[in-house]
Amino acid sequence: MTRHYPSVPRVGLGVALFRPGAVLLVRRAKPPAQGEWSLPGGAQLLGETAEQGARRELAEETSLEAGTLHLAGHVDSIHHDADGQIIFHYTILDFCGLWQGGQARAGTDAADAQWADLDRLDDYDLWSEARRIIQASRIILGC
Repeated sequence: MTRHYPSVPRVGLGVALFRPGAVLLVRRAKPPAQGEWSLPGGAQLLGETAEQGARRELAEETSLEAGTLHLAGHVDSIHHDADGQIIFHYTILDFCGLWQGGQARAGTDAADAQWADLDRLDDYDLWSEARRIIQASRIILGC
């Protein structure tokens, strides 16, 4: 199935990963949202569970590992072209967890990966849905 102008929605997976006082953010290297800060993630592959895919994407994009993952919420990401046709459509399942290991570095679909101070998220131009998932994750994880 093609990413551009799909005939059905694709399943996307994301991870809100935390360490004390910080959440991991990536700068998207590819459309949609190229150049924007976001949570790490990508498309689910055939044959993998949502959690397996979330862990795979986290490792591919950031070289990091998470402890226990919890489902934090979902996001509908639908993008239209100038003619109003749907160019991208993802239903994203976002997980949250605590950092378990690795050094943050950008890989595959990420142009940058960094720990963002939770008190300075306004320094990042984050999509409102990413902010919502971060807040829900903080409640779930108690951080």
